[in-house]
Amino acid sequence: MTFALGIVVFALGILIAVALHEAGHFWSARWFGMKATRYFIGFGPTIFAFKRKGVEYGLKALPFGAFVKIVGMTPNEEDIDPETGKPGSEDPKAMWRYPVWKRTVVMAAGSVTHFALALATLWVLFSFVGVPDASKANQVPVRVGAISKCVSPTFQVDPQTKTQKACDPATDPQSPAAQLALQPGDIILSIDGHAISGNQALRDELKNDVGKTVRVEYKRGEQTLSGEALIPEAQRLKIGIDPTKTAEQITPDDLERGGMLGINVDIRYSDLPVLRYGPLDGAGQTTSFTATLVERTFESFKAIPGRIPNLFKAILGEPRDPNTPVSVVGASRIGGELFELGDWASLLSLFATLNLFFGIFNLFPLLPMDGGHIAIAWFERVRSFIAARMGRPDPGRVDYYKLAPITLAVIGVLGVFVLLTVTADFVNPITLK
Repeated sequence: MTFALGIVVFALGILIAVALHEAGHFWSARWFGMKATRYFIGFGPTIFAFKRKGVEYGLKALPFGAFVKIVGMTPNEEDIDPETGKPGSEDPKAMWRYPVWKRTVVMAAGSVTHFALALATLWVLFSFVGVPDASKANQVPVRVGAISKCVSPTFQVDPQTKTQKACDPATDPQSPAAQLALQPGDIILSIDGHAISGNQALRDELKNDVGKTVRVEYKRGEQTLSGEALIPEAQRLKIGIDPTKTAEQITPDDLERGGMLGINVDIRYSDLPVLRYGPLDGAGQTTSFTATLVERTFESFKAIPGRIPNLFKAILGEPRDPNTPVSVVGASRIGGELFELGDWASLLSLFATLNLFFGIFNLFPLLPMDGGHIAIAWFERVRSFIAARMGRPDPGRVDYYKLAPITLAVIGVLGVFVLLTVTADFVNPITLK
């Protein structure tokens, strides 16, 4: 029930963000005196609508977004103004009649709204909600997460997935976790009589126990259990390696020899002390973290084409690469899991990241994105300026109909991408469990 409620809450948050995006266009257009005639949340059949000061507001049945109608946004609009009986683009308050800088502000206002939402969310997170103190990660109990049946003696990269190559149970040594029949949620208490106080202590102990059969004591629920296991030697990542590094970017200097249990350590939000910065320091943390998110967002844009094949593989039943793109469906599912876990820091961070992604993506200079309209407006302005300097007549406005093939191509590519991600998120979703 909590999981389902979390999905609904997160999806509603995304819908509100999109509605505010359109409200950004609407409010800025009205501020400059442009004629905006409609503002609706949702698509499809109208649930209710009302008019106020010449604007129709309403709610539609399909909660997949929102839209606003600003008269004269393109020169090819043929909407008839019921008051004058003329095309809306001929209205003196039509958008195209306003200076290019005002049109730029209106078209960019949607993305600015996303940026404002991201900044506000992060500020609240760092100032009041708090984030897990990562510096204490090596001081929390070692809780077993995912378990591997074997341990690969060497670090290798899979040429197909570009990720670390999985071990082979037929040829590689059995993992201590498999020997002990460990389960997710178990807590490692001691190895060979030495208390394990955290992940660093575990790594240090395993480095000394290579090739030895040791007694491992662990806690499962209220029970304290123990067993013996042989610790195999393996090539493992050194602690402190940048987590954003891909497997292909790992160098020999990033690796060391040591023992491995064959587990992923499950560091839970509830295990870490919470660090709250307060309003002033929270603003500084927000600024620095936003800069990092922007950099990662552009890196993710560049990586998307290379990850498309893994989406096809996931749809066909292969294990889902957690680095593959997700749709709003997948993001809402992850949001639901974070809600269920009570991991508010990750939940708010995910919401801020999505808003930053939406804001930047909408500024791409391609139709039908807002950035495409901005690019055309400035192209028209520069072209008119050059024509005036050369004594030639104003070439006028760009014919959007001539750009239709490019626009349809972009819509087609985006449509296929959305279809792939939504399908993968339904049949083979990324999960935190």
